[in-house]
Amino acid sequence: MKNFLILVVFFFSVTVKSQNTDKDKFQKNRYELAVSYLNKSNYVKALEQFSIASKIKPQTEIGLNSLQEIDTLKDILRKDILEKITGTWIMTGNKPIWTVDSHENFKNKKVDDLIEVSQDKISFYQQDRKSKVKTLIKTEDIMYFNNDRADDLYSAIILSDGKVWDYFLDETTHVIRAINIAKQGKKKMEKIKENNKEVYYAKVI
Repeated sequence: MKNFLILVVFFFSVTVKSQNTDKDKFQKNRYELAVSYLNKSNYVKALEQFSIASKIKPQTEIGLNSLQEIDTLKDILRKDILEKITGTWIMTGNKPIWTVDSHENFKNKKVDDLIEVSQDKISFYQQDRKSKVKTLIKTEDIMYFNNDRADDLYSAIILSDGKVWDYFLDETTHVIRAINIAKQGKKKMEKIKENNKEVYYAKVI
């Protein structure tokens, strides 16, 4: 019986050691891949891989270095996208404007919803199409959603109503796709994994 227990402990130790070795190798592989993307100035891909590397074994040197790289890359990417979306945008609907329903609904609107993006704020307006009178609805400070420092979210912002929206810019079509990815619950942040609300904006000026 004693010999049997010794064998169990031995095989368990070997298994754990093997798993740790596999994790070390995988973490190193993700980190090196991230560095290769970084050297090519592909910051989005680099951020994704550093995020994976940091979560595998957070307290290792690679894990801590990855976290520092994540902070730097988020700052770079946020400044870049903010420069690109600064200006006025018009909401075209909850589907791409080229879809039949969205195109017809947008064409028949009497009041347009606009957003004006500056370096630190987003202002929401409504504008009557006939009179061109523009009314300010609300202004929100740009607060980036950073619930998990190690994640690869860089363009998500949290509004005063507790909703978190992630923004994607199509530089070819000059269209912003905003997706509601989370909301603040009574006790914690709740991720929205299905049936996410979407809003599309087209560049005005």
